[in-house]
Amino acid sequence: MGNLYNELQWRGVLHAATEGTQEVLTNKKVVGYIGFDPSAASLHVGSLLPIMTLVHMQRYGHTPIAVLGGGTGLIGDPSGKTQERPLLGKEKIEENIQGIRKQLSKFLDFEAKGNPAILVNNADWLASISMLDFLRDIGKHFTVNYMLAKESVESRMEAGMSFTEFNYMLLQAYDFLTLYKRYRCVLQMGGSDQWGNITSGIDLIRRLVKGKAYGLVTPLLQTSSGQKFGKTGSGTVWLDPNLSSPYHFYQFWLNTDDKEAIPYLKYFTLLSEAEIESVADSLAMSPEKREAQKILASEITRMVHGEEELVKAKQATAALFGREIKDLSAKDILDVFADTPSTDLSSSLFTEEGVLLSTLVQECGLMPSKGAARRMIKEGGLYVNNRRVTDEYYKLSLDESIDGQFFVLRKGAKKYHLLRVLPE
Repeated sequence: MGNLYNELQWRGVLHAATEGTQEVLTNKKVVGYIGFDPSAASLHVGSLLPIMTLVHMQRYGHTPIAVLGGGTGLIGDPSGKTQERPLLGKEKIEENIQGIRKQLSKFLDFEAKGNPAILVNNADWLASISMLDFLRDIGKHFTVNYMLAKESVESRMEAGMSFTEFNYMLLQAYDFLTLYKRYRCVLQMGGSDQWGNITSGIDLIRRLVKGKAYGLVTPLLQTSSGQKFGKTGSGTVWLDPNLSSPYHFYQFWLNTDDKEAIPYLKYFTLLSEAEIESVADSLAMSPEKREAQKILASEITRMVHGEEELVKAKQATAALFGREIKDLSAKDILDVFADTPSTDLSSSLFTEEGVLLSTLVQECGLMPSKGAARRMIKEGGLYVNNRRVTDEYYKLSLDESIDGQFFVLRKGAKKYHLLRVLPE
């Protein structure tokens, strides 16, 4: 079976664990779970650490349970939050759950022989319990003083916390109890901000059914600059390709700081300790090659989006360095050159003979005059779709455009301009 505890430890993702966790993970086949909050239509890169924890659990012969918070999502987890989040409706929660279920299936094997992963929705048991039953059977096991001492509650006392949020801890404890009864689940995992909720569940299992349960938490990640992991200047990096394109997803990992590249390889990939040590040596000797970042971006993009999208992301990245661009789609062009200056052109400009390239270069502002544009073209300083053009009287035709919608002009090595062709 191997030792899951040691695996998580050398990877640096074991922040804390309750007493006895190491022993039980070393000597027994364990059922353990992590909850996923369906407050958005997609998981984000910050969700990858708990996902990979479940992946490692299954790799070592244990049984992972992914719990979708269809019930708790209606309340909202206050852990790590400075204020109460807007409440979502049941239909929106269910819609989000469907998207998250598909994403988890890319990582966990729900048909594995011996230890298939399990996927459940806590609305299945939370929605059916009455308030009176919950207060009688669960609430009586927790004192208000006990709940106030938990970090997730204590940190919110000054700003204020609604009675709705205050009870979230009890709902999560009830989740653990239910999974313990239904699946003999004895381990709950999560981020370190979940410690209070996890230990509440452990206490409930001990008090109500005299059972023994365990908890394990991973660190909350921040970048070396102190920024919350997964946040960029343009917002959250999502696992859904419709929210964060595979190209931008790949770029997020490719732009990882040298200090974080090796830890991220440990956290988010299945590379072995020896393989990662080899990459670390390469990074130390030749940091300018950024091999660690390239491997990191490739491994994670492949897991999340598949080999085909990884190839496209690499092709799109190469386009920024003057590589072949003809195989990119219009969508790829929009992803790669989203922040590039652009000019709109009517398709009616393109007669059968085409349009003088020097005219377009001057009109889009790459050169101040047609004469200057012609000289630059003649001297080999202009590229169309990363193909050098040296004929000063060259005419562009729509046949050369990308999907009939774009031309990418490049002046010199790095100055790009996007020409958008609009229908008449």
